[in-house]
Amino acid sequence: MKTVLQNELLAFFAKEGKIDEGKAKEYEEGKSAKKTVDDFLLKEGGISEEALAQAKARLAGISSIDLTLQEIDPKVLNLIPQNVALNYQAIAFGKDRSTLKVALIDPRNYQAMQAVEFLAGEEGLSVKYFVSSATGFRSAYQKYELLRREVAEVLEAAKEKLAPEEKGEMEEGVSLEEVIKGAPVSRIVAVIMRHAFEGKASDIHIEPAINESRVRYRVDGVLRTALTLPATLHSAVVARIKVLANLRIDETRIPQDGRISETFGGKDIDFRISVLPLREGQEKVVMRILDASLGVPTLEQLGFHPEHVSVIGKNIKRPHGLILISGPTGSGKSTTLYTVLNMINADGVNISTLEDPVEYFIKGVNQSQIHQEVGFTFAAGLRALLRQDPNIIMVGEIRDSETATLAIHAALTGHLILSTVHTNDALGVVPRLLDMGVEPFLLAATLNVAIAQRLARKICSDCKAPAEIPEKVLAEAKKEIEMIPVRYLPEIHQAGSVPIFYKGKGCPRCGGSGYRGRVAVAEILQVTRELSRVIAAGFELAQARKEAEAQEMITLRQDTLIKALQGFTTVEEVLRVSEE
Repeated sequence: MKTVLQNELLAFFAKEGKIDEGKAKEYEEGKSAKKTVDDFLLKEGGISEEALAQAKARLAGISSIDLTLQEIDPKVLNLIPQNVALNYQAIAFGKDRSTLKVALIDPRNYQAMQAVEFLAGEEGLSVKYFVSSATGFRSAYQKYELLRREVAEVLEAAKEKLAPEEKGEMEEGVSLEEVIKGAPVSRIVAVIMRHAFEGKASDIHIEPAINESRVRYRVDGVLRTALTLPATLHSAVVARIKVLANLRIDETRIPQDGRISETFGGKDIDFRISVLPLREGQEKVVMRILDASLGVPTLEQLGFHPEHVSVIGKNIKRPHGLILISGPTGSGKSTTLYTVLNMINADGVNISTLEDPVEYFIKGVNQSQIHQEVGFTFAAGLRALLRQDPNIIMVGEIRDSETATLAIHAALTGHLILSTVHTNDALGVVPRLLDMGVEPFLLAATLNVAIAQRLARKICSDCKAPAEIPEKVLAEAKKEIEMIPVRYLPEIHQAGSVPIFYKGKGCPRCGGSGYRGRVAVAEILQVTRELSRVIAAGFELAQARKEAEAQEMITLRQDTLIKALQGFTTVEEVLRVSEE
């Protein structure tokens, strides 16, 4: 607690006649030794905790609250994460329209207020502060544990209900459908999905092991184990997810895909479901979490460099041609495609898409879902779309020679085609399509731009600090920076100066990882006249690299390095992204 408030409290209770002035003076003279002013007032002065809280509130000019008498809605409680509440001794106990009610033990803990107001701001809420006693805080804090107890109780009930499975079979006359409709399994799935959303996970993995079923969340690109369930529950949990996604629960031999829509905290959340058969009839489930309420971000929000935004903006205005985005699974290709579509979406153009699956819905765009099982493939869909008078076509992925050839011919006949391919870098897009059987002269005539991208983890803004970089790594980074064209470098970095990098020290907001969120890094290869000639001649890689240097293309490594100079990411992420 601040020394000013310590002195004010001592003076307040001395004036009220609640403590002896002599004892107060003795404490003042030796207060640095052991006891806090709270301990002194409670033990030596005989002040009650609630009286102490009321005094703090009066001195701070706010109200006090007895949290032991408060019923707290879990949704309100979790607006401040548990680790943040413990670290800052701040707890949310009520919400009135657009105001969040928060109790503090120390009403002058300005760091706590800053953290609380940041969290409330993300939800569009203002904050009204109250003062609570330590006992009241502990009483309210225990309500966080109710969530854990809820999971434990659900697991115990589910274990009892599914106990016959331990013998290798269910009770006679009890069907799988009856089991999965039961409350325990339903609640387990609901808890898993809700916690994943609240923890800002992008994916949920539910996978069987020898003696357990493991639930992992992917947060900021990294998988972390969130929960382990008894192995006897795995098939029932998978079956419950299948029911919610309208999949066949009696089919365990082939992969299945589906979708679940839920509402959490007033937000509509979509879960894209993928079920994959494993050994001995077991299945793994992966659920991609899509927050439909967020809408489609801009290229700037994704983290694209202004120079890259300019290049993409110029190429999407062209009436025809091919724009391709490459990168591994989970590198943000689909989100970038949706962003580009949103940029060119207008009443005067007909935009159609072929997707597997449809992740976000865009008003004014005709979006089609691929169904391989009935023959509605990317190639078949592309043939059909060409009879729909389209101006712009987005094909989720070019996977085979038939789709590649159709896309090239569509681009030749006056259509703008957007799609993705799996390659390591932008230069790799051309040989990938040539390997699919596309004629070099046709590709040279249609390819407008190739984009390769990755996602780098962002430094947590709450614990960001300058980083100490080993001399060898710093020297290599400086050498790489000197090769980057000046127009790409941030103003904060002067040519020839020692680069300054940052890291996250780890805090409650980022779970101690030092990272929170991700930022896109990219390299963009424009197909100029000279590069078209190189492609038409069979694509000699050395000549292509020479042309890329001539157009001052920066690499993925260099763009990540720029983001590190800007303080968005770390040197470790520069090295990781470069290795992918």
